Amino acid sequence: MRNSTLAMTLSAQREGFSVSTDPGRLDVTAIHQFLSQDSYWSKGIPRPVLEKALQHSLCFGLYEGARQIGLARVITDRATYFYLCDVYVLESHRGRGLGRWLIECVVGHPELQGMRRMSLVVTLDAHALYAQFGFVPPAKPERYMEKLEPDIYSRGIST
Repeated sequence: MRNSTLAMTLSAQREGFSVSTDPGRLDVTAIHQFLSQDSYWSKGIPRPVLEKALQHSLCFGLYEGARQIGLARVITDRATYFYLCDVYVLESHRGRGLGRWLIECVVGHPELQGMRRMSLVVTLDAHALYAQFGFVPPAKPERYMEKLEPDIYSRGIST
């Protein structure tokens, strides 16, 4: 499911939970369920769009046994920049430090070291979590620009 140039996989274990970048472990159905129905940032995302996004990203799956219970997706050139997105832990598993551990695995991944810029654009309520890893509001927000199409999925436009 992932681009063949993304070679290094990570696997970490903790108290019956694991984090893995193995694309073969991703449960696309579970990810799509959460992102398209339960998230505020990609509600309604069509499955083919999600599949393409996962294929072209470095994905960190969070698992309890074989069951996927979370995700962090990184878009990166692996040299200068990464963008952290689609981070979630199922509500039933929150409050156990799993989100913090997931982000630790992301920022500690060997292929993501030495980056000049690491960003995440949207978080509604996880500022304190990301701040623990050095994320802060943009120093010069007036330089930040975006082209946002918030209803693109509801209009039926996909790739």
